[in-house]
Formats: sequence, structure tokens, C-alpha cells
Amino acid sequence: MTRCIWVLVFLLFAGTASSQVLGQSPQTSPIDYSQPKQYRIGGIAISGSKFLEPIALTSLTGLKEGDMITVPGEDISRAIQNLWEQGILGDVDVSARTEGDVIYLTFNLTESPRLSNFRFSGINKSQAEALKDKVPLQKGRLVTDAVLSSTRNVVKEYYVDKSYLNAKVNITQRPDSVLPNSVMLNVHVDKGNKVKVGDIEIEGNEAFADKKLKRQLKNTKEKKFYKIFSSSKYNRNKFEQDKEALITFYNSQGYRDATIVSDSVYRISDDRLGIKITVDEGQRYYYRNITWTGNYLYDDAYLARVLGISKGDVYDQEELAKRLTYNPVGVDVSALYQNDGYLFSNIEPVEVRVEGDSIDIEMRVFEGTQATINKILISGNDKTSDHVILREIRTLPGQKYSRDDLIRTRNELAALGYFDPETIGLNPIPNPAEGTVDIAYSVVERPNDQISLSGGWGGPIGAVGTVGLTLNNFSTRKMLNLSEWRPIPTGDGQRLSLNIQANGKYYQSYSFSFTEPWLGGRKANSLTVSLFKTVYRRAQYQLQDSNDESLLNVNGGAISLGRRLNWPDNYFYMNHSLSYSRYSLKNYTLFSTFDGNTANQFSNGISNSISVVNTIGRSSIDNPTFPRRGSSFTLSVNLTPPYSLFSDRDESDYEFIEFNKWMFDASYFINLAGNLVINTRAHFGFLNTYSSDRQIGPFERFKLGGAGLGGGNVFVGTEYIGLRGYDDESVIANNNDPALLNAGGIAYNKFVVEARQLISPNPAATIYGLAFIEAGNNFGGYKDYNPFKLYRSVGVGARIFMSAFGLLGFDYGWRLDTLPGSTGRNADRGMFHFIIGQQIR
Repeated sequence: MTRCIWVLVFLLFAGTASSQVLGQSPQTSPIDYSQPKQYRIGGIAISGSKFLEPIALTSLTGLKEGDMITVPGEDISRAIQNLWEQGILGDVDVSARTEGDVIYLTFNLTESPRLSNFRFSGINKSQAEALKDKVPLQKGRLVTDAVLSSTRNVVKEYYVDKSYLNAKVNITQRPDSVLPNSVMLNVHVDKGNKVKVGDIEIEGNEAFADKKLKRQLKNTKEKKFYKIFSSSKYNRNKFEQDKEALITFYNSQGYRDATIVSDSVYRISDDRLGIKITVDEGQRYYYRNITWTGNYLYDDAYLARVLGISKGDVYDQEELAKRLTYNPVGVDVSALYQNDGYLFSNIEPVEVRVEGDSIDIEMRVFEGTQATINKILISGNDKTSDHVILREIRTLPGQKYSRDDLIRTRNELAALGYFDPETIGLNPIPNPAEGTVDIAYSVVERPNDQISLSGGWGGPIGAVGTVGLTLNNFSTRKMLNLSEWRPIPTGDGQRLSLNIQANGKYYQSYSFSFTEPWLGGRKANSLTVSLFKTVYRRAQYQLQDSNDESLLNVNGGAISLGRRLNWPDNYFYMNHSLSYSRYSLKNYTLFSTFDGNTANQFSNGISNSISVVNTIGRSSIDNPTFPRRGSSFTLSVNLTPPYSLFSDRDESDYEFIEFNKWMFDASYFINLAGNLVINTRAHFGFLNTYSSDRQIGPFERFKLGGAGLGGGNVFVGTEYIGLRGYDDESVIANNNDPALLNAGGIAYNKFVVEARQLISPNPAATIYGLAFIEAGNNFGGYKDYNPFKLYRSVGVGARIFMSAFGLLGFDYGWRLDTLPGSTGRNADRGMFHFIIGQQIR
């Protein structure tokens, strides 16, 4: 007997919320349901129980032998309810027999089966996997009506969110022949057609056209044949958000009283919905008089200039709040106070008069007292040592509180690369009674060590294998402690890099570098030491005489010292580097020169390059992975000793290499809205000699085009600069003067504008898409230099930053100009570029 029948019986005979059926044998005295009577329970029996313990079930009823109960009454109905609430039974009824004032009860039970397995049908594998984590089905769980109903609702809701509003769910049970009292469920889903928005009607709007208002509904779009990039799926929750966004738009335009009078969703067809929204715009309001009270540190005129709102401006509460409390793209009034320690300050705008379409605002300022930083709290750094974080923090105990220092600290911690920049927490804990504030920083560690195992084809040297390891948070201090090797000692912010490339005996390259970012531990003075060795042999088949050996051996190293500056501001830094490279050649043509009549080869001998690189730069970007705001620039000068000024050296003498090289790079980020960022960049490079009478040598030149990966004589310090849409090194300098053959240019410039949209902020794989416009050129002589003669391209691309592999990406560039002499593949307009690391700049 079903639960519904019992409910009816209870209502008719017992007047309670549950029901009971009291059967009686012919030998017992009858029960008069019109006259309640008390009975003493003479015994309780359980029938129908196959797997559940009868004694335990009896105790669950709440009744025991000897209890006095009233029949009809609530005692038996309450016992049934107790059994139902356990969720282990499929059905319950009660029979009874009486002997005088004694009643004997029998509870007839039907046990709910247990779930042995379940599966989905009618949907694909990925959707079935997603639903398995959502439905309340677990092997071994009792299969009750509530479980089945909940499963249907979860599946339907899942497909409603995907615009399948007509989805049907049918659950069938089949006994499991292996496990007793167990069933297998088949959840069959008929999704039906996707239901999309066919039409959106907006009524009551006079100030703005329908088209403009529909654009405010970011997640609710009409299905039109020309809207190939916008989704027209209907989602209830997102529609509610869009209605709020519509009112927010009205408020931002001065219509502070705007409301949505009504909205309705109706069927156009089985797969189309119509939406009708009726708005009441109200009237448009403007600022009239803005007055200030309670301000003593700054006068009214200064606060008004910082606020930037004038009489007659459109009234916008959201913009007003932004300019008072936090303006991400400019100065706000509260920053004046909070950057000077007034953490407890507060500014409350009050509408003191509304007259016609004009509103008077009174800014009630509470300045309070200055707050002093008391304690710094750090959490979340399981691997990184506390002192590595503390040395980057600019909010120090004893100092006045500063919001700018707080935000700057977040940017400094993000720049370390050890933590997820999107989840760095800043939590001031004020104590107004003491006039102090504790600041709690929370971080989430992310893996940032990188390992590379790769192979590739290296042109004439054939297959090349690469093994690389970069440890970005290494600790030499913990190396002698075996317990810290998990698997390597980490946490002190040091950087160790090892890299090996090889192709048997024909090509071998080894490099090592180590960086200590805080030399001495007191100041941010960095020390970097690097060593490298490259051996390049030509195979016998490449030589005219098989008995000859062709060998290039390059050895070198560098030592760099860097420090942060406090002038002109504390975003500046400076770096000094001393480097040495030794080129040893035996029957190996490194490059050729042209003296006007004949080509000369440099194939034997030794060249030495000793240079000093001085770099000054400034960086204020907020996130190294996906910057949203800030800027950076670097100016570097690479100088060798001016040997030719002290000795009369032949121009073809490369025993000691000399040059001076100047490079400038600048980048600027603007956050337009949300995760949409504009990045503009400019790059310049110039190579020169110390004497105007001397020819510029083959070393340290520029090659432009492609992804900037290089592929020619990387041994001579050539700078490879990307220019998307063009082949690698295809933008060739035109050397009209006696110069080097195919050595590259002595001057280049490049300009880039990129629009970037963040797709996934996940620290394991940060992804963003981009669209770009860029232009550049490469020049073989200063007589030909023209910064306005540029080769242009446009395109789109994507970047994926994975902590274990660094930056990966691709671009599709479309060239807008034709290179001189372009034929074959070089004449193609569009091409893909694949990027590893930061080669394109």
C-alpha cells in the first residue's frame, strides 16, 4: 500500500499526519474507531524484513511491550513516521489484533533496495562523467523515492543551464542478479532541442534605443543569423544578472529611479523563447552643488579637484563611489587619506536636496587618526621561507599605514613568480581603539620550477636533444640538510638553471647560471653568475677534404650585479654585467666579409669579446603573467674597450671584438574593462663603432622577422627580433656600403599594439587571447635609417603560461606589405608562428 493511501486513511480515521491500518482476526474483539480506547501493548512483531535487524527496527518505532497507547490516536502514526524518517524502507503498514485491553502490533515492511550500479544513456560520455559528480547516486546507497526525485531534478537543472529546457529524465530499475536486495539504475536523458532566445522586446524606453539596451544584456542575446560569435542560450540565473546590469546602466546615465516594471518569458516555438521587459526610466538627474564637511587636512577645492565631478555632470552613484573609495585607473579621494596613514577615515556622500532634475550632495568626512602598522601576518607559504616574503613587503611595523604600499607589496609578491597572482590576499585588521592595524598577507603557492625534455631538427647538424632544468625558488642554505631534499631544497628565492643540448660529437652546448636575488640578505642587490660552452663540428661530408677537421669552440661567462633604486622613484633598478666570450675556429667559416671586390672568410683563429652591459630600467606592472596595468622600460648599453682608438688595427682583425650597442624597450598596459587589456610596445636597437672611419663588424647585429627564435649564427651575439606575418630573418638589412654578407642590420625599430583578453586565470595554465598590429624594419646603414619606413602586419594569437614549461603560444600574422624580392613562400601573406618563452618582443 502506498504512502498516499496511508495518508488518506489517517485523515479519515485518526486525524493525524500519517496513516495506519489496523487489521484484526475474527477471534479478537473489534476495535471501535469512533471511540478511542487505551490498550496495553502485548507484543510487537516485524514482518517483511530480510536484511534489516528486527530488534533494531522495533526500537526505531519508539514503542515497546507494556506501553499504553490510544487507538485510534497518534501513537501508531508516530511509530510509522519514525520508521519512514530513517529512509531505509520502501513501504510500511501496521496490522493489529486485540485481546481485551491488550493489543498486539505487526509492522509489515518493504525494504528499500540498495544501489549496485548506475549508468546514463542518451547522452555523450563527457556529459555523463560531469553528471556522475552531481547526482546523489552512490553504490551501496538505499534507493528511495527521494533519491530518485533528487536525481531527476539535478539532471534537469544541469541541462536547463545548458539551454535544454525540454529535457526529460526517465529512471528505470532492474534487480541485480548478483547482489541481494540491490538494483541497477538506468538514467535515460532525452535532451531535446536547445531552447534559444528568439526575440527580446523592451518597452517603456525613451532615452535609449532598444539596440543599446540589448547590448547591456551580456548573457542574454537574440538568435540572429549574423551573430556567429555570440551565444543566444537562455539561462535563468544569467538573465536575472542581466536585468540588474540593465538597471546599473540606467543608474550610470543619471536615471537613478529606473526600475524594471515587469518581465516575462514566453514560448515562441519548441526551441525558441521570447523575452519581454518593461522599464520605467524615470527622469535623468544631474549634480548641482557638492559641499564638504568635516575635512581639516585638505581644503574643499583640493578635494573637489581630486573627485573630478563638476556641477552639471550626469548623476552616477557607482562612479561617485569609485572616485571616493577606489579608482583603479586614477586617483580617488580616500587614497589621499589612506596613503597618509588615515586608515579609519570615511567619506559618506549624502543627498541633501533633490530639486527637479538636480541633486545636491554633501560629503561628510570623518578623518580620524593616523594608523600605525603593528604586526605583519603571513599564511599559505608552505614552501617559500617567511624571510623571502618579508623582504618584499613594504608595509613595515612602526610605519604609517599606506594603501599604495599595500598594493605595491601585492605586485612585488606576484613578480616573484612563486604564488598565484590572482589569489594574493591583503587583509588589514584595524584596531581603532589602539590606533594600530595588523596586516595579514595570504598566498597560494604554485609550482614554478621548469623542466624541459625535447628534441628537434637543427638544420645541418640534424637532430638535437635538449635537457633543461630551472629551479626558481632554490635554497643553497638547505643543501646540507638531507631532510630538505623533497626532492630538492627550496624556499630561499635563488635561481639555478642548467641546460644541455647535444647531437653526438657534432653539436654540444652547455650552460649554467645561478642568481642570488638578495646578496647579503639586507638589500635587494642581486648577483648572477653564468657559464657556457658550445662545441660545433662540421660532419665529414660537409668538408671538401675528409682529413680536415672543422671546429668551432665557444667558451664564456658573465657576472652581473643588480640593485633597486629609490630615485627618481622606487620602481627603478640598475644592472651591471661583465661578460667574456672566446671564439676558437679551425676550418670553420663563421661569417664572410665583402671589401667591394672579393668575399673574405673568417675561418681560422681566435676572437675575444669582453664587454660591459649597463642597464637602467623601471617596472610598475602589477602581474608578470597577465599584466593589467603599469609600464616598464629598459635602456641598456653594451660596450667593449675601444681598441681601435689605441692601436692601428686592421678592420678584418677580429682577435679582439669591439662595438658599442644601445637598446631601448618600452611597454605600457591599460586595463580597459574587466580582463580586457591594451598593451603598447616600442623597441629600438643601434650598433656602432668608436670611430666613424671604421666599418661596423659582424658581431651583435640585428635580424628581424618571424617569431624571433633565431637559427643562424647565434654564436656572434646576434639579436633576433620577431615580426609576425613575416618569415624568420626575412626583413634583411640592405647593405649598400661595403659591409658583411647576410650579417644583419645595425639599427632596427619596432612598434606593437596588442589587445589581450584573459580566458583562464588558473595558475596551472593561465590562458589569454590577443589581437595585434605591429610594424618594424631593419637597416644596414645609418644613411638608410628611416623610423617611418616600416613593414606592417596584423593578426591574432593565444598564450598559455604553464608553470612547468613557461610561456607557450601561437600567432597567425598577416603581412600588409611586400618585402623587396619576395618570391615563393616569402610572398605568402599569412603564416603561423609558434612561440616558446618570450622570444617575440
